[in-house]
Amino acid sequence: MSIDPEEYAERVLQCVESVPRGRVTTYGAIAEVVGELLGGGGPRQVGSVMSTQGGAVAWWRVVHADGSPPTCHDGEARQAYLEEGTPLRPSGKVDMARAFSRPRLGPHLET
Repeated sequence: MSIDPEEYAERVLQCVESVPRGRVTTYGAIAEVVGELLGGGGPRQVGSVMSTQGGAVAWWRVVHADGSPPTCHDGEARQAYLEEGTPLRPSGKVDMARAFSRPRLGPHLET
């Protein structure tokens, strides 16, 4: 099965938009949700979408599984976490136990 790159990107961005203020999700969790719908893709594909098209969404709410922010934007992400009240660990990484939110696609978005 071939995945339409535009549809994949649209679904990734919709997942990011579903994450509430002060919460985060992971590249892998988004890949899982979108993959269930479209039948493929992984965390690296999500990262690719975020690096090329994620500027218009709350990109800082997508972190690595260990709670570390997107690599080249850690200073900006930290500021956003502080403004939103995102739970952080002393190391500066997001406290995944307290901040994780499973991304979702609303019923009107699933086809």
